[in-house]
Amino acid sequence: MDSPHLTAEPSPDDTSGPDRTPPVFDVIIAGCGPTGAMLAAELRLHDVRVLVLEKETEPVSYVRIVSLHMRSLELMAMRGLLDRLLEHGRRRPAGGLFAAIPKPAPEGLDSAYAYLLGIPQPVVVRLLEEHAIGLGAQVRHGCAVAGFEQDDEGVTVELASGGVAGGGGEQLRSRYLVGCDGGRSTVRKLLGVGFPGEPSRNDTLMGEMEVGVPREEITARMAEIRETTQRFWLRPFGEKVYSVVVPATGVSDRAEPPTLEDFKQRLRAVAGTDFGVHSPRWLSRFGDATRLAERYRVGRVLLAGDAAHIHPPTGGQGLNLGVQDAFNLGWKLAAQVRGRAPETLLDTYQAERHPVAEDVLDNTRAQMELHSTEPGPLAVRRLLTELMDFDEVNRRLVEKITAIGIRYDFGPGPDLLGRRLPDIDVAQGHLYGLLHRGRGLLLDRTDRLTAGAWSDRVDRLADPTAALDVPCVLLRPDGHVAWIGDDQQDLDAHLARWFGAPTG
Repeated sequence: MDSPHLTAEPSPDDTSGPDRTPPVFDVIIAGCGPTGAMLAAELRLHDVRVLVLEKETEPVSYVRIVSLHMRSLELMAMRGLLDRLLEHGRRRPAGGLFAAIPKPAPEGLDSAYAYLLGIPQPVVVRLLEEHAIGLGAQVRHGCAVAGFEQDDEGVTVELASGGVAGGGGEQLRSRYLVGCDGGRSTVRKLLGVGFPGEPSRNDTLMGEMEVGVPREEITARMAEIRETTQRFWLRPFGEKVYSVVVPATGVSDRAEPPTLEDFKQRLRAVAGTDFGVHSPRWLSRFGDATRLAERYRVGRVLLAGDAAHIHPPTGGQGLNLGVQDAFNLGWKLAAQVRGRAPETLLDTYQAERHPVAEDVLDNTRAQMELHSTEPGPLAVRRLLTELMDFDEVNRRLVEKITAIGIRYDFGPGPDLLGRRLPDIDVAQGHLYGLLHRGRGLLLDRTDRLTAGAWSDRVDRLADPTAALDVPCVLLRPDGHVAWIGDDQQDLDAHLARWFGAPTG
């Protein structure tokens, strides 16, 4: 899926010095996983010249099933992508997420997409990459960042020679660089950003393979074991194929890929049987390392996704957190590139997303403790299981895991301020259908306000029938409510705050 052309005319607002090569690209993204591909697409909605560098030459050979959570499904609906994803996934209830405590999802969750979508991760990556390329992003596979230098006008990115790290390769010039290159991010390391946290203490084996015993035997044995061992399961995935998770205690060096014999050994140790596992599709191991980048931005270089935060996979939040980073960053970085960003807009990326990642790291730490087989954590787990029978507790935890409970700090105001607006009914159908272009939206129930000199960046819908209990809201491109009110002068001030100086 390589793009045949890697040149572009400089933007009118390029300000490179006379001795420097003008940036060929506005943004170079390292990594074409879900975060990088989504960010590329978001930038292309605003005509930003984007190049994505992906070190792998081919898609991964294994098929790992991930869950897209409610907030991610909402974001996909905002960009018209959800129907494509639904074709390849399987819906399941949004219950049993926190520490795998088996509680049903609470009734009446405030989302039109109150379910999980189980979908193969390679499918997510492929669809998002195709979406980005369809919007005009360029993608080069087999290319890795080996080094970079930034100055006042841009970033010079050096590619690994022959796809191997170490430098000596092609040099490209960009106005910004974003590291979406995973937990071992080269960009983050070269940037010198600290990555404090805790190293892995508990490793877990995970894979997909066929089994040689009846499903009834697996179900009965698993129910018995999971009374005391939460990091263990065999879940059916297609005919005779199971997803297998088992603690990796005593398995060979974590630097070495696990073998089928490792799985058999650990299954026998934990369950007393290896269930006749054979014919693996893929095998992997993961730890519970928990780390958060000290900064998400240094000058013209930014971090997103796993390059900015890593944590255990319990609750299935990792991919979702990265995609949501991309939605938060995309329109802000695009405004910066186009010369329309208010002075502090790009700084709000870290101000908003860093605390969200901190919360995810904390809730995964808590969940991992609740997976322990020690008496104390088991007692806490039993207590929390009882407390989750209260709707308020269960609801709070589901909203936390699925990210629909996030509220950014936009200053004093109603509780809706800073929250995402659900996909409410409007005269033209559904709200999210109006957000496909990645622009702001003024939803006006009074029919008295206007986006005025910001109408090149903000759409307007006058709809007195909209399912809102406030007169008007201003939505950012990521669907969060940036203003509530009915005064034009106050609105103009907030339009300038989020969308820059008026046109003309």
